[in-house]
Amino acid sequence: MSSNSIQKANISLRNFTRADIAQVYALNTKIYDEQYCFSKENLAAQLKNFPEGQFVVLDGDKIIGHCATCIVSEDLALKDHTYDEITGGGFGSRHNPEGEFLYGMEVTVDPDFRGMRIGQRLYDARKQLCTQLGLKGICFGGRMPNYAKRRKQAKTPEKYVEMVLDKQIKDNVIGFQIRNNFKFIKVLRNYSPLDLESGGNACLMLWENPLYDETQPRTSLSPNLNISNVRVCSVQFQMRKVNSFEEFMGQVEYFVDVASDYRSDFVCFPEFLTMPLISLSKDQTSSSENIEYLTTLTDAFVEAMSEMAISYNINIIGGTHPTRVESGEIYNMAFVFLRDGSIHTQPKIHITPSEQYWCNIHGGNSLAAIETDCGTIGVNVCYDSEFPELARNLTDQGINILFVPFSTDDRQGYNRVRYCSAARAIENQIYVVMAGTVGNMPNVKNMDINYAESCILTPCDFPFARDGIAATSAPNTEMVVMSDLNIETLIASRKSGTVQNLKDRRLDLYQIKWKR
Repeated sequence: MSSNSIQKANISLRNFTRADIAQVYALNTKIYDEQYCFSKENLAAQLKNFPEGQFVVLDGDKIIGHCATCIVSEDLALKDHTYDEITGGGFGSRHNPEGEFLYGMEVTVDPDFRGMRIGQRLYDARKQLCTQLGLKGICFGGRMPNYAKRRKQAKTPEKYVEMVLDKQIKDNVIGFQIRNNFKFIKVLRNYSPLDLESGGNACLMLWENPLYDETQPRTSLSPNLNISNVRVCSVQFQMRKVNSFEEFMGQVEYFVDVASDYRSDFVCFPEFLTMPLISLSKDQTSSSENIEYLTTLTDAFVEAMSEMAISYNINIIGGTHPTRVESGEIYNMAFVFLRDGSIHTQPKIHITPSEQYWCNIHGGNSLAAIETDCGTIGVNVCYDSEFPELARNLTDQGINILFVPFSTDDRQGYNRVRYCSAARAIENQIYVVMAGTVGNMPNVKNMDINYAESCILTPCDFPFARDGIAATSAPNTEMVVMSDLNIETLIASRKSGTVQNLKDRRLDLYQIKWKR
């Protein structure tokens, strides 16, 4: 940058917010190859897990620096570890509010603004946060970017660091950290295999909080959860012929009204909710033609459902509706209509053989958690619940409740979804809300018979229902089931439950990585 532009800079530092995600992602991709930097889902999860620990530096309204942190236990921080292991694959899912050390996950500075001590501001923000929280100190795996060039001379990464500390070799990164009063602890081998300049290694660096007093109680900057209990309603919806679009929407509105009257925060409808509208199609004998017809009703369906979410003041998981996307393909699309007027979509990713053959439906390729006024949620559509990687990835993104709209024709199919949903609740320590279809649609292939027992599932531990079922419906009967889900209890069980699945994962051995 020129001296003139530096003089005009208006530099400020503040906490990172959700509105910054696009800018921070753009900054990351400016510095790193897209496949190596934080994804937007990573950034959203970091905010969810530890909002106070994420910072940005701005020049006016432009983000020119970013740093991410989490809190970890002393044992985890100071023992040998990898980047993916300690950060939960970049999601910050190993964040432990009861830990002793602030862990630095990343610092990025816009190359156009280097020389303006942007990195120094971010390091100072971390030190201030560490002091405010009463933590023992800050640690991280620091890069050694000149090691690959000096490997023949230094022989080992340990010898390289020794030569840098003795000022025989210059390394700007390690030098900057030493000047910031960080001390070298040891080399972390295989810390980040993709960091070829560092040979995959890192320096475990430690800054000790000079004001730490183990006799003083810890301070928490995090406010209490705005909402402790979240009321959810699952609609077991009956398939039946209708005479008009308005008649169908009237049936849906009845259940929205019921859920709203009972002050539910969420109401969940089943997969293929709009199938009764096939009654209005001229040719009902062809499955593919039926699906094509339903795609023409997408705009009307979305408008009507969004209006209901706003007018009834309730968040609606609107089941699924066949939707044509920009590529021309048809997705089995789940719609989420929030009471603030925003609309989110989640395509079904794994398509059953019958959907593919009879309905010409294709699988989507995106998976994202959804922020609501009652916390972070996710959606797995029916068959997707049978693939544990999806729910695990959403949990890493910060969800507490997973909604599973489903449509199954017989008890065997239902049990596959039910048992897998129960497993997702246990292994991820989340709540799972299932909503299915019942009734018959004669002469409509794949929807002529339906079987469901909709339910609301919990982890199996002492704070929850003994059998992991908060509420369940009668088989094959149109009805609703409701339950209050306590989010604080869920979070407490993750920290101190009989088993702690999220905490005990062997991230040194495996992880779920979304390739796209």
